[in-house]
Amino acid sequence: MKKLVLALVFLGVLSCQQEKIGFVDNVKLMDSYKEKLDVENRFKTRSERFTKKRDSISQAFQIEAQAFQAKAQKLSQAKAQEEYGALQQRSQFIGQQLQQEEQELQKKSQTEMDSLVSKVKKEIKKYGKANGYSFILSGGEGGSVLYGTEAHDITDAIIKILNDKYEE
Repeated sequence: MKKLVLALVFLGVLSCQQEKIGFVDNVKLMDSYKEKLDVENRFKTRSERFTKKRDSISQAFQIEAQAFQAKAQKLSQAKAQEEYGALQQRSQFIGQQLQQEEQELQKKSQTEMDSLVSKVKKEIKKYGKANGYSFILSGGEGGSVLYGTEAHDITDAIIKILNDKYEE
């Protein structure tokens, strides 16, 4: 009988212990993280430079193509076809170079963003361990928290930690 009472008391104590759960609004977190904003701005600037370069090259090539059309009427058919073939090859080469440069820019951007996400996850884990959380869930778009009270929202604390570390 004593063992049964002790078991019930033990179960009662266990059931009274609650897991500490919090959540982070991923959208708010990333939109407020200064390093992420700096990375986006850096790549926006690079992208704008690339667009200007691409437009400039395209415009120069169009002028060259128009000049060729005017010149082609005065050339023999064989010579015109030869120069047209060379012009086409140059067009393809330029297009491939620009496409490769654009892909490299996108790849670098994605790599930096992946690194940021990894850094954020690591910081959330560290915060969770340091503050005794059993679970920290993700909220916001695509998150797993459909509802959470303000008391369990630790987004602002994580943002402050990340921004403070970034500014160091």
